[in-house]
Amino acid sequence: MAPLLLVSVFVIATCGLIYELIAGTLASYLLGDSVTQFSTIIGCYLFAMGIGSWLSRYVHRNLLGVFVQVEILIGLIGGSSAALLFVLFEHVHSFHFLLYFVVTTIGILVGLEIPLLLRILQDRYEFRDLVSKVFSLDYVGALFASVLFPLVLIPYMGLVRTAFAFGAGNTLVAVWMLVAQRERIPGYILHLIMAVAVLVGLLAGFVYSERILTFAETSTYSGKVIFAESTPYQRIVITQQSGDLRLFLNANLQFSSVDEYRYHEALVHPALSAHPLPRDILIIGGGDGLALREVLKYPSINRVTMVDLDPEMTRLFSTNALLTNLNERALLSDKLKVINKDAFTWLKEERDLGKTTTYDVILIDVPDPSNFSIGKLYSLTFYKLLRTVTSANSIIVVQSTSPLVARKSFWCITNTLEAAGFQTAAYHTFVPSFGEWGFTIAVNKPYVRPTAYPAGLRYVDVETANEMFHFPPDMARVDTKIQRLDDQALIRYFDEEWSKYLIY
Repeated sequence: MAPLLLVSVFVIATCGLIYELIAGTLASYLLGDSVTQFSTIIGCYLFAMGIGSWLSRYVHRNLLGVFVQVEILIGLIGGSSAALLFVLFEHVHSFHFLLYFVVTTIGILVGLEIPLLLRILQDRYEFRDLVSKVFSLDYVGALFASVLFPLVLIPYMGLVRTAFAFGAGNTLVAVWMLVAQRERIPGYILHLIMAVAVLVGLLAGFVYSERILTFAETSTYSGKVIFAESTPYQRIVITQQSGDLRLFLNANLQFSSVDEYRYHEALVHPALSAHPLPRDILIIGGGDGLALREVLKYPSINRVTMVDLDPEMTRLFSTNALLTNLNERALLSDKLKVINKDAFTWLKEERDLGKTTTYDVILIDVPDPSNFSIGKLYSLTFYKLLRTVTSANSIIVVQSTSPLVARKSFWCITNTLEAAGFQTAAYHTFVPSFGEWGFTIAVNKPYVRPTAYPAGLRYVDVETANEMFHFPPDMARVDTKIQRLDDQALIRYFDEEWSKYLIY
């Protein structure tokens, strides 16, 4: 009995940390700003565990029965937590309240576990041996969970399925405890029925987790969800409605096929048309191939290197017929080399290896700086790394969020590029799906606007492009901090500005 109880310590420690990691990751996906979400959730969870430990003093009788009840409740609430939060995200008035209520509830229950087990085992071991065994297994279980979560669970199971699986783990601890100690647990049959019912529900949730996510996304997105997949890096969802294809990454709209040409023409052509002979191009991000489609309109292009973190993005947009029609099979071009790596790491490795490749035009088409992981691609350090792959004639362009909604965020990007030693030229355009959107050109010598653009463009021409460089007073330049790795001011600007816009 005692050895099995010690094994239970390892199991419940692993499950407990997994719930904490799931809550932090899910909040980062849905709310952005991963540092804030993880910090507040970890703090709330640990505080709640302290409350649970304190409450354990009031359990005077039937320790085994109470422990079983706690395990069943953790299995039920923790196992269904990810599915519940995903489904209710768009349908509750205060998602933050729901999130922290769930985290606090799980934390209190988890806080009860170890004190109860210590008291159950106190007659089987000397106190010093008991404490060392229990806490050693507790910490080993935490380490196991922290390694397993990013390397195995998220890449291969996803958040919802992982939660159901580890909820079943807690419930199985309750089941074997009931079976092994049935004579010592009052109401054994009722407890066993409850445990088995919860276990069956969790297993059903595990089997149908993809359907649960699809239901949540169907109620969230206005169009029909035609593709949805969780990768190690993000949740990819594609919807279709009346011929409009839309891509969402972690619930954030990336493009609408109705007007994406405005964004991508504005991103690409003011830079490429300004270069006397663009031949070698670097695209950072842009795994949908839409910026690449515009790049390939220049006959002089000899080579394009695309660095996009998620291989599933480049695979999807090079194989799905609807998507290859949209990007005109750009990702199948023999001029393209795809590198599925973190762009920051890749650039640093290129520099450290002493590679001297320079690019004529560099397009940075990554998501908005909504969290610290993406924020490093807008940092002073990253822009200085970019300088190592530029020549005197190189032109860089960075998508820079909305200068109207997020004015400080927009100009923070410009100011950071200048702090890295570039000269800049900021511009903006209107994209109906996004509103007013901005870009920043960075060069090593003064930027000269093009006097001609490729034939056949749907939006950009000389007159339209010249207007893009004019900023009215409500979008005019403002002073900001510089985006540095150790103090990511841009993330705070972005969160503050966009949260106000989303509220109203």
